[in-house]
Amino acid sequence: MKDAALGRIRDNPFYVLGLRPSASRAEIEREGQKLLGMLELKLASAATYPTPVGPGARTADKVRQAMAALRDPERRLAHEVWARLDPRPARAALEDELDGDLGELPPPEPPGEDPRAPWPEALSALGWRSR
Repeated sequence: MKDAALGRIRDNPFYVLGLRPSASRAEIEREGQKLLGMLELKLASAATYPTPVGPGARTADKVRQAMAALRDPERRLAHEVWARLDPRPARAALEDELDGDLGELPPPEPPGEDPRAPWPEALSALGWRSR
């Protein structure tokens, strides 16, 4: 079941075409045709694409299916929901957000209450118990 879920994310038409959910219909058609041409020429840059769950293998058939899925408004809406994740690895996305000045990442916060929260005791006041 986990593999099926990862496959659905990996095969999301927006990731296959290398586009974000805000892409217009014309951008989708243009990018799809461009990728089909690149695949026909066997260009290595068109063979794979990034996804939040790792790279995917792009084929002409996948590109055609992605274009068809995004032409249908109902199917497109379902794919838009799952394409909100940044397809790049988390570190690359964070570097872009920080203008490339990432350096060493701080260690993750231990589980528990976030001291930076406006009301750190909120969960316990509402009856939630920490483990």
